[in-house]
Amino acid sequence: MNKSLVFCTGLCLVLALSGCKSKESAYRKAYEKAQAQEEQRAQEEPQAQAPVVTPLETAPASQTTVKDNYDNVSVRNESVTLINGAGLKAFSVVVGSFSLKANAEGLQGQLKNAGYDAQIAFNPANSMYRVIATTFDDKGSAVQSRNQLRAGKYADAWLLYNK
Repeated sequence: MNKSLVFCTGLCLVLALSGCKSKESAYRKAYEKAQAQEEQRAQEEPQAQAPVVTPLETAPASQTTVKDNYDNVSVRNESVTLINGAGLKAFSVVVGSFSLKANAEGLQGQLKNAGYDAQIAFNPANSMYRVIATTFDDKGSAVQSRNQLRAGKYADAWLLYNK
């Protein structure tokens, strides 16, 4: 009984291992069939032609116009009161902020010597004195003035909208 059990187990193993082998010829047939289908599809489809593209006509730089979009420029909204100066309009260009009034007055004097109508405004919410170089009714003019000040000595200039 023991011999027959070993013999049957061995026979089952041999059959199981020999039956699972894949035939190389089966793979070759599937590959050749796929190639034939690919060739047939290529012959049936008409050859696609590249689209014709017309060249772009370029205009000289003197003919193009650039429009500035001032809507995307950030503006701080603060309620400030005028301490020293002629009067604030809606948009102002701030070039300095100080907690001490004397420091703000010093920068105001430098700006006046440089030809600006500098003013000092106080923000009671954060107890800061704002030194304003220029003030305008429209945002576009304020942005242009701020950009000129940034290009010069005041790189940290920013826009203030007086609430």
